[in-house]
Amino acid sequence: MKLNKLMTAITFATLSATAVTASAGDKYADFPITVKGYTGDKTHSVSYGGQVARQVLQTSLMKLAYKGNGEANPELLSQMNAYYSGKDAGRAIIAPASKDGFPVAQTQVDQLSKGKNLAGKTYKGAVPGWPGNMTAVEVLNFMIEKASASDAGFDYTNGMDYPQLISKFAMGAVFYNQAVDNYLDEKLAADTKPNDKAYKKGTAYTGKEHVWDEAFGYFGAPTNGATVDAKQAYAVAKGKKDVFAKADLNGNGKIDLDTEMLYAHAYYAAGADKSGKTNYLNTITQAFIDGRQLITDAKGEKLSDAQRTQLMAFADTIKKNWELVIAEAAFKYAGSVYKDAQKLQAGIEKNEDVKALFKKYIHHWGELKGFSIALQTGGKDLGGFAVQLNRLVGFSPVLLGNTQVTGIDAKGNYVQASSVSLNEFALQMLKSQKALADQYPLKARLNDQLENLSALADKIGSGESTEND
Repeated sequence: MKLNKLMTAITFATLSATAVTASAGDKYADFPITVKGYTGDKTHSVSYGGQVARQVLQTSLMKLAYKGNGEANPELLSQMNAYYSGKDAGRAIIAPASKDGFPVAQTQVDQLSKGKNLAGKTYKGAVPGWPGNMTAVEVLNFMIEKASASDAGFDYTNGMDYPQLISKFAMGAVFYNQAVDNYLDEKLAADTKPNDKAYKKGTAYTGKEHVWDEAFGYFGAPTNGATVDAKQAYAVAKGKKDVFAKADLNGNGKIDLDTEMLYAHAYYAAGADKSGKTNYLNTITQAFIDGRQLITDAKGEKLSDAQRTQLMAFADTIKKNWELVIAEAAFKYAGSVYKDAQKLQAGIEKNEDVKALFKKYIHHWGELKGFSIALQTGGKDLGGFAVQLNRLVGFSPVLLGNTQVTGIDAKGNYVQASSVSLNEFALQMLKSQKALADQYPLKARLNDQLENLSALADKIGSGESTEND
């Protein structure tokens, strides 16, 4: 979609949603039961425990990815698989976990929802931005196996930071994909999960109520995400004890992971919003609240065509802003990799020990790569932009010998070939930022390095410092 068309669509969706806000509150909580004939003991209709369970499976899987000791570790691989594809009872929540001054309420995944995994909800399509022509499930299984044999999450030979790759890609391939290409798309169809029937026999929520709740759970916001200050929300996700009292919304002395914690893209929305230039977290959460109020106001009857049109406007606001959150994150980390590559090149030229610089460079590239391929799992054909971004970011960062991963062999080993210089790769990072800025109306633009584009292009064009000794 061209820039002017996207901006128009976002404006239209936001205005349409605002026009039908009606009496919606400022918290995603306590919506009444509208299922006709319900006789159970529930007192409200909100339910997204399964999605929160998957949020903590993802954060726990990321934590496990740091546990590698540099050699094949079947025990660690089995444990990681339990958090990705397993459904067994008894899995502990590894992260988020209690810390001094910041206790959390739940310690077991089953306390949120039983029998959940990530694999079953992972994007079914192929991932052209990763070598091997694999599906998203295959990519994550590949990353998990590599992580289990890594050096505390890192593969320095091939330039991989697996905790970042796994986390950022899973957030897109599971949470973003499920929400925007399923719950806020096909499942909003009139005859799918209708609002005049319980979602399942005996449930306290209608079909449309639960569909909407599940999408909200995948975004990862706390119930007060429509009004919470971005800096406070970000600190909650970091487990900062100085915000504990404000984060403990129900005053029970603990952070409830299902209603009071910030996860995944809601966290990155807050990260962008701290700039003061965007309001992604509040905007997306409010659209979820307004849409849920609209469904509730139907009082257990089928949604009319007018109501569905209004609901789709809220969904459109959510989807477009969510996509921008991921694009903002990719833009930020492209800038980080640019700076890392420049520092790395300078260190090499001075014959310094660059191990720490190289590790940071790999780390930021993993975040960039995870977000850039996650961006392509939302059910939209990104066309030539996706091709361009994949080629600029590459299958790995440029390594110290001016080589780069170009594929995977039949045994699952990375294949490398001669590549561009670090300076040329730094230029590709600036071109990545430009491609993202051309494709999307980014406003936060954290770590914007585009002012260096012309100078670096001129330097490389003149033949200066384009090769390492």
